[in-house]
Amino acid sequence: MIRTMIVDDDALVRLGLADLLSGSEGIEVVAQAADGLQAIEQATAHRVDVALVDVRMPRMDGITATKRLRQLPCPPKIITLTTFDLDEYVYDALTAGADGFLLKDTDPDEILRAVHLVAAGSAMLHPTAARHLLDRYHATNHPQAVAARGRVDQLTPRERDVLGLLAQGDTNADIANQLNMRESTVKTHVSRILAALDVTNRVQAALLARDAGLAP
Repeated sequence: MIRTMIVDDDALVRLGLADLLSGSEGIEVVAQAADGLQAIEQATAHRVDVALVDVRMPRMDGITATKRLRQLPCPPKIITLTTFDLDEYVYDALTAGADGFLLKDTDPDEILRAVHLVAAGSAMLHPTAARHLLDRYHATNHPQAVAARGRVDQLTPRERDVLGLLAQGDTNADIANQLNMRESTVKTHVSRILAALDVTNRVQAALLARDAGLAP
């Protein structure tokens, strides 16, 4: 069972997401919060596997909340909720440690799929909108690109192959199929890649890969 938390200052949004998630097999809504401070409190009181977090909220916004949630002893996976006019905030949330993001008008089935994918350790970087945001706000950071290439150079050729596919949003199963590897071997490579790049999750690894020019 995937234990979820909904964090949004709009009560109607929380109600709609709660109805959607609660009605799906394998997902349980264990907490709700109207701002970042409440989210920290709820995540401390309940074990949360995946948190859906809005960007703009009173008292503590979603970006700050993401940083704080990632610092908990048992941090939840985080999906940022946003709209197209919040592009740069989405980038900030991803670099803060979010495992992906969804637009608020995303199809309900895709929201459910996202929760399952993120809970399983994948990242929500595959949608075209995500790529546009990342390309727009990340590729321009030239000094960071130089540093990223230096870190990627520490990887083995096989690890760079895995990182390149990971940066495109491929799941472990997708990577295993394309590289003719066992999925368990892919998981081992991913763990080594995260450690070598000194990042906390697949999203940050993908951002670094894009900085280094390893992914389109």
